[in-house]
Order: sequence, then C-alpha cells, then structure tokens
Amino acid sequence: MTRILLTFSIVLLCCAAGKRSVEMTPLKVSANHRYFTDGKGKPFFWLGDTGWLLCSKLNREDVVKYLNDRQSKGFNVIQMSMLHGLNAVNAYNDSALINRDISKVKTAASSDRNNYWNHMDFVIDEAAQRGIYMALVPTWGSGAVKSGKVTVAQAKAYATFLAERYGDRPNIIWLNGGDVKGADSIDVWNTIGSTLCAKDPNHLITFHPRGRSTSSIWFHNEGWLDFNMFQSGHKDYEQDAMKNDGKENIGDIHFGEDNWKYVQMDYALTPVKPTMDGEPSYETIPHGLHDSSAPRWKDCDVRRYGYWSVFAGGAGYTYGNNAIMQFHKKGDKGGSFGVNTTWQEELNAPGASQMIYLKKLMLSKPYFDRVPDQSLVAGDPGERYNYVVATRGKNYAFAYTYTGRTFSVNMGKISGAKVRASWYSPRDGKYTSVGTFANKGVQSFDPPGEQKDGNDWVLVLESD
Repeated sequence: MTRILLTFSIVLLCCAAGKRSVEMTPLKVSANHRYFTDGKGKPFFWLGDTGWLLCSKLNREDVVKYLNDRQSKGFNVIQMSMLHGLNAVNAYNDSALINRDISKVKTAASSDRNNYWNHMDFVIDEAAQRGIYMALVPTWGSGAVKSGKVTVAQAKAYATFLAERYGDRPNIIWLNGGDVKGADSIDVWNTIGSTLCAKDPNHLITFHPRGRSTSSIWFHNEGWLDFNMFQSGHKDYEQDAMKNDGKENIGDIHFGEDNWKYVQMDYALTPVKPTMDGEPSYETIPHGLHDSSAPRWKDCDVRRYGYWSVFAGGAGYTYGNNAIMQFHKKGDKGGSFGVNTTWQEELNAPGASQMIYLKKLMLSKPYFDRVPDQSLVAGDPGERYNYVVATRGKNYAFAYTYTGRTFSVNMGKISGAKVRASWYSPRDGKYTSVGTFANKGVQSFDPPGEQKDGNDWVLVLESD
C-alpha cells in the first residue's frame, strides 16, 4: 500500500528575542525512496539527537536551554519517548495516564501548564520554533507492551488520541516500538502503526527496534512503515560475536560494530525504503552498557558510526550521549548505565559538536543522486576499524577511513578528465588540498598524520 502524504505548512513565530519565523512542513520520502525531503522537495539530512526522557525530566526552562543548544549544533531531529512507562510523570510530577491505562490519558485545560500533555505540547512546539522535528515513540516497547500490559484495543485508542492531538503539528515523526523486537507483541505494534497511518497520513512512521536489529525484519512490507530504522547498539566486536541464536531469537543480527552492514541489508530490499542508524553506541556510555568499569565510547566512535552508515547509503544518523539521553542531573538517584556526568556538562561533549560536519558535508554536494559505491575502493576495503567506505554522486566521491590508513581508489567513477582531491576532517570540518589527478587508473592516497584509531578522514574527489 502506498501512503499519500498531504502537504501543509505552518509558520511558527519564535517567542525568543531575535529569532525569525520558521516555516516547517512534514517530511516526505524522496522520489528515489532513499532519502528525505522537506515539503518543498529540498534535501533533508536527518541529524538526530537521542533525548528519550526530555518531556519526563526537564522543566520548561531546561527544555528551552536544551533545544537552543541542539539547534546551534545543527541537530534537526530529537528522538523522544512520549511514555516511558504506564506510571510516567513529567518534571512537574503530573501523571500521563489515569490508573496506568494507556487508553485513558489525563488531559487538562490548556491553561494548566503542568499537565503532562500540555507540557508535551510545549516541547513539540518549542522544537518547531527552532526548525527541529520530534521523532516520537508513542510508548516505550521494552516495558509495558512487552510485559503484556497493553491490549490491542488500548493501543488503538491511544494511537487515535495521538493522531488527533498531534496530526496538525508540522514537525512530527512517529517512532513506533522503542527498544524492542517487533515479534514481541507484534499485534500491538501493527495496531499502533496502522492506526497512526490511517488517522494521521501526513507524518512519516518507522519502528525503533532493540539493539542489533532492524525494523525491516518484521515490518518492511507493512504499509504503515515509511522507512527503516536499525539500532546498531552498544556492544563492541568481542561482546557481539557472530552466532546463531535460533528461531526463538529471530531479529538478532551479530554484525559487531559494523553498522554499515545493516544499511547494506536494508538497501537491497524491495520495495525500496530509506534506512538509517537510529541508535548507535552513545558517547560516554560503557561498552555493552552494564559494566561501568568497561571502556566508554568516545567522540571518534560516534563519528565512525555516522560516516560508516551514511556513506553506505543511510538517509541520516542519530547521535546519542549517555547523560543526555536520560537527562541525568546532579542529585539524581538511580541513573542508568554508569552515568557519571550531568546532561548540562555533556551538552558540549566533543562528539555532539562534531556531528554538524557530517551534515554539512552531505549537503555540500548534489544530494539525491548519491549512491553507495564500494567499487571506488581498489582492492580489499579492510576489516573492522580498517574498513574504508565510499559513496559518490555524478561529479564527486567521498571515501572514509577511520584509522587514517593509506588506501587506493579506482578512478573514473565520476565525470571529468581530471579530479581535485582534498582531505575533509570529521573533527573540525576543514579541508586540506591534495592536488589534481588524472581521472583514470588506480590512485593511492595517504591521509595526514599517523595511522591510528580515531585519525579519521574523508577523501573528497571532485570533477575538475
């Protein structure tokens, strides 16, 4: 079934001094079904931040502080859980539901600023004023739904409420699921997806799965699924050794840290749909999540996941930070995953500040004709951290190395008798010219600096 997305736009007046009006329209899937566009057909590169507990943990003042920061760093999507459990309360201690029944939401007059759903409205509208889309998980899947506390009938009623309340907002994306296998309560997930699709045809819908799996396993052929999302997860190579867990664990895919393999898998499916990494390893979180003494993922790791997955054909990328995804504050009890910093401290984490350079690079060239092309890499592309991934358009090509190792390129893949070559730094977005080369044969390129993990570079080739 093909969904018809109605186009409408809303001009939102920013209440912050000095801010201009922002015109937003619901996102669409591009004509080639690989990427996203805004309502005017312009390229939209999804640069997301993981703010799962934004509505639950932050008051209005802190919501504005967080959104201002993310806007300044180029983020244009925030992934947020609307209900992280049936007992969900917000920063003002107001409950979302009546008697923990998902079909009975606790609404109030719009003048009640502390009401859970009015606060939700505030978050969504403040994001829109800054040109930020909210990718909303209706109810976190690994909790109440998986444990059987949400029936199909309740799910339909709740999804109807969401569609009716938020269907006219321009900056909505629906993330069905929430860290769960689609096979767990699949009738509930299909009910939420199909209800949102029928009652809110204007907004894109996907499914956020558990770690080391992708939405395509269960829902690729469902009419309500507009694009695929995978969670490459938080384990390192050794923690995620390849194995066959059997039919009872269908959905587990052991690619280790090679998140580009999920893109390749989804990219080959029909019908063609966009795909992207919606949850890679978070900056500052321990490898494997649960051992606080384990090494923690760093800025170079989140860069690697971003360039690997996008160059492999991904339609965007979502960054995450341990303290920010749970909005951990000083004095909080029961922080998860060994969190040892506050969300305020992590606003300027190195990886968060570097994500904008991925977005800028992808939007610096003609966007919709870009394709992944590993034939650009001459010889063995390498394994694990030595893997070189390549992508190109008609008159440009990019190749990413995480370790800064020397590699060779099959020339002649883009137009022109000659090409200009330069190195692009994912750390600061600066270019270093290499020179001009004949666009034929095989050419070797040696990145700046010594070969080591985190000395990552993008080789940029442009038709001369």
